Amino acid sequence: MELSGKKITVIGLGKTGISTAIFLKKRGANVLVTDSSKDNKLFDAANKLQNIGVSVELGACGSSSFLNSEIIVLSPGVPHRIEPVLSAAKSGATVIGEIELASRFIKEPILAITGTNGKTTTTTLVGKMLEESGLKAFAGGNIGKPLIDYVDCGNKADIIVAEISSFQLDTIDAFRPKVSVLLNITEDHLDRYPDFNAYANSKKRIFENQQDGDCAIFNASDRNISLMAKDIKCRKLPYFSHNITADFDDYAKLTDNCIIFNLVQNIAAINQKAISSDHEFESKFSIPFSAIHLPGKHNIENVAAAILASLAAGGNLAGIISALEKFRSLPHRIEYVTTIKGVKYYNDSKATTVDSVIKALDVFDKPVTLIMGGRNKGSNFSLLTDAVKKHVKKLILIGEAKEEIKSVLGGTVETILSSSLEDAVFSASKFAESGEAVLLSPACSSFDMFTSYADRGEVFRKAVRGIVNDQKQ
Repeated sequence: MELSGKKITVIGLGKTGISTAIFLKKRGANVLVTDSSKDNKLFDAANKLQNIGVSVELGACGSSSFLNSEIIVLSPGVPHRIEPVLSAAKSGATVIGEIELASRFIKEPILAITGTNGKTTTTTLVGKMLEESGLKAFAGGNIGKPLIDYVDCGNKADIIVAEISSFQLDTIDAFRPKVSVLLNITEDHLDRYPDFNAYANSKKRIFENQQDGDCAIFNASDRNISLMAKDIKCRKLPYFSHNITADFDDYAKLTDNCIIFNLVQNIAAINQKAISSDHEFESKFSIPFSAIHLPGKHNIENVAAAILASLAAGGNLAGIISALEKFRSLPHRIEYVTTIKGVKYYNDSKATTVDSVIKALDVFDKPVTLIMGGRNKGSNFSLLTDAVKKHVKKLILIGEAKEEIKSVLGGTVETILSSSLEDAVFSASKFAESGEAVLLSPACSSFDMFTSYADRGEVFRKAVRGIVNDQKQ
């Protein structure tokens, strides 16, 4: 892709936008970065870019310089259907995202992982499995480093393991992963997509450009994904629960106590030279649930996907088992914080969808005081009714959506409203009894009260530690 002398606009001055602008400038492009915000926090980044010759516009979107650009590169947080972007496309501009741009300059094979929930856990686990198998893996994309940062890094990998969001898939063109993984599709981001089908179709695009010689790993227990599978053009590697009827040659099946793998032939689709001759291909084997140190059935599914993906990328069973022995839950994902007077506190701040809260509640066989709320992303909170009836003793609500959630679930369980997360934790500590659990699992985004889900999780941890300190005094 020739960039020198091109007029290119990057929309969004976040981490991805900054990295993209620097990348383009190094290649001789005339770069403009625009962001509709005038937040003071953007000024340092703007100055950094201006010092290397990048033009920056804050508080604007749709200037003449933007509309006259030859290429528009969207950051993930920028909707691809906004009017200025559509106008630029009609004027002849090429509109792509950072993932598409980066992929055109990456020579190494890409293993791409998407899904509504579990992307980060699965991406991180696959990276560990490949490293334990003796391969050098770069993990990035929607987590950690933007994919564009890899292009100019001096330490090249054997394989790229990329977490990919629906927003990033919206702006692909030729992006073709050698191995794709689609974990699940449930309602999410309906504040950005017109309906669920539009969101699901974005996820489906991960398979769009795959061809013979590639591998597609998918959750055949997910009805939405199962319907998509007939359109996949490359080798199919499904995983599913034992109660699902599925006719595939290669698969992973979840039983009551283990994952059974049945592989007709070596599924390594990438980096054949990196497959160690010390490890023979095993066509049939099983992984007991006892070897998986992650809570919940949903994580068993994530592990099945991760193992198939690692094998397809040239990993070996010894490395996979070694990684499983060491791997634990990532921060803010049903993360155990502490026990106070017999009550266990869990931080699940990453649970920004209804489905993720349902899966978190299913982990518990004890009464739960559930803290929920934040900014609604178009979720249908009534889907939580059965899980709340089954698991929740008391519901404490915070944030913009608290009144809406109360109107839906307030008749299901005793519900109170709190003005802050700190107050919610304090209230929970008064209600919960020994042997029970307090769970932060919001089902909402964090941006009404916090800078990120991680910030929300840290505030929760700090509030819990505050309870411990108060009791010591």
